[in-house]
Amino acid sequence: MEISAACIKELREQCGAGFMDCRAALLKTEGDMDKALEVLKEQGFAKAAKKADRAADQGLVEAYIHCGGRIGAMVEVNCETDFVARTDEFKELAHNIAMQVAAMNPKYITEESIPADMPEAERAELDVNTACLLNQAYIKDPSLTIKDIIIANISKMGENIKVSRIARFDLSE
Repeated sequence: MEISAACIKELREQCGAGFMDCRAALLKTEGDMDKALEVLKEQGFAKAAKKADRAADQGLVEAYIHCGGRIGAMVEVNCETDFVARTDEFKELAHNIAMQVAAMNPKYITEESIPADMPEAERAELDVNTACLLNQAYIKDPSLTIKDIIIANISKMGENIKVSRIARFDLSE
């Protein structure tokens, strides 16, 4: 089956994967764009899992101020090299995560970061999909979670990426 360059370009624009990865996914799915997106998403998860153990000790701290200076957020987003940390894509990712923290006020980064000594009653009432940053629906595209956005960027940039610290400030609290 022959896959046109236009189809490959369209798929690349949707997911950000490489040319050859998009071509292979379209060949595998016989040109079905939706199925090819699913294949690429699964490959992204596999790539992210392979990179999860790699040290991410570079990165940046991003601040976001909203609502006339009444709400602000700071995040530390790490990657493996300072080269990637200086790219526009990484800076945009950090900015979007800071915006997410300002808008959604997560208390924890992951489920694993919830304190073990938290009272059972309080833990039972906790909704991990709103309390944990990585589980939250992305404010710019609610069909994705923050974890999905990070995994897509890991796949695109080829490095482990993690959120290390978050802080949110609100004058009304």
